[in-house]
Amino acid sequence: MVPKGIRNNNPGNLRTTKDKWDGLVPSDDLAFFTFKTPIFGIRALAKVLTNYGKKHKLSTIAEVINRWAPPVENDTQSYIDAVCYRLGCGEDVPIELRCTGIIELLVRAIIYHENGQQPYADSVILTAIHSGMGHGKTDH
Repeated sequence: MVPKGIRNNNPGNLRTTKDKWDGLVPSDDLAFFTFKTPIFGIRALAKVLTNYGKKHKLSTIAEVINRWAPPVENDTQSYIDAVCYRLGCGEDVPIELRCTGIIELLVRAIIYHENGQQPYADSVILTAIHSGMGHGKTDH
């Protein structure tokens, strides 16, 4: 069975809010956004992570994942451990959320953790991230 995040083109499993993301499509899933293509879903994920640094001044994996997957509904420490393993660093090591390379690593780790797989080509992820970080537009 295809995981919900992949089916919804929302591999970060962003919960439905009042935000009006580019590429949203109507869906029966009231809990999670559904995007037209994976690029739009990954773009939204990258924008959220970038804003964690800009607006919320988060600077470690532990801070990021505690906000992304709060303990009230997740095994947050397991999530932190999984992301740290994929990034090859400790949970309290400072990370720069304005850095495309760090965002790419986080996006890949979050997609894998949320879905048990990371099925997207490098070109899809990089196009989405560059668009989400303001390095270009996408018309997908």
